[in-house]
Amino acid sequence: MKTSTESWLSPLILRYLDLKQALGRGFAVERRVLETLGDFVANTAATDLTQSEFERWCQTQTHLTPGVRRNRMRIVRNFCLYRRRTEPNCFVPDLDGFPHPHQPVQPYIFSETEIVRLLQATTHLRLVARCPLRRQFFRVALVLLYTTGLRRGELLRLTLQDYDPQAHTLFVRESKFHKSRYLPLSPDATRELQAYLVTRRQHRFPRGVDSPLLWNGYANGRTYTASGLTDGLQELLRAASIRKADGRLPRVHDFRHSHAVNVLLRWYRTGVDVQTKLPALATYLGHVSVASTEYYLPFIAELALAASTRFCGRYGTLVQPLSHGGVS
Repeated sequence: MKTSTESWLSPLILRYLDLKQALGRGFAVERRVLETLGDFVANTAATDLTQSEFERWCQTQTHLTPGVRRNRMRIVRNFCLYRRRTEPNCFVPDLDGFPHPHQPVQPYIFSETEIVRLLQATTHLRLVARCPLRRQFFRVALVLLYTTGLRRGELLRLTLQDYDPQAHTLFVRESKFHKSRYLPLSPDATRELQAYLVTRRQHRFPRGVDSPLLWNGYANGRTYTASGLTDGLQELLRAASIRKADGRLPRVHDFRHSHAVNVLLRWYRTGVDVQTKLPALATYLGHVSVASTEYYLPFIAELALAASTRFCGRYGTLVQPLSHGGVS
């Protein structure tokens, strides 16, 4: 706990942070926010965290955007809820006094036809002398994002030792929530990755086990940056004329949404028990719980039709139309 002056609140904050980190959460942002709260309490000599003290602390955050302020206030509220477990009468901020949340971004679900267009667009990417495999890099990046649902950072942190050519798996190391996992690859993804590695060897790129899987000549052999990957994918989206309904380009994260939705659609179409399989999808995506996975499953028309068809096939005979005279 790093505060300018230790306060009576500091030990409570430290225990809360230790608990959350023991549960596998990074909590770096939460630590910084709660440290500012501890500093505020110490510098104002407040003897308790009350509604008025909380409002005074909130006044120190007015230079931030409403969304950031809401998130910081929520962090303090969660800490207060933790404190209430041992101090039933302690203050807990009311959510009604928080800035209104922004509407969540509606994910864009790529169709297979659009993915084919993006892959075709990689053949027209401009070549650069220091990165001769730029086209191959973005092709395999597209395939892995779409077929595995990898987070952007997970993709960029992959090294040569993380791919097992015998087992056809990727090993994702210490990702979000300190979770590592093996990802079995589809036959198509395996073929694309094998072809990329063959081309990479032909160009005599570094072959050390810790060498980035997606090698970038511009970065002295390091991987692409997050912005470099995003810029390249946006170039492909423009070339393939793929935009959302509002005219904006889809996000890199939308490939992860698309992967989750397509897995669910395959399960519906092949008669799999979706509820029993959701934990497997959560594990594959690196989630702590199925609740996190549900965020990636918007109720789009294709899913609605698949679920309706499944329901009709199982229970359609039990649903009887109303008579013309109405309910008797």
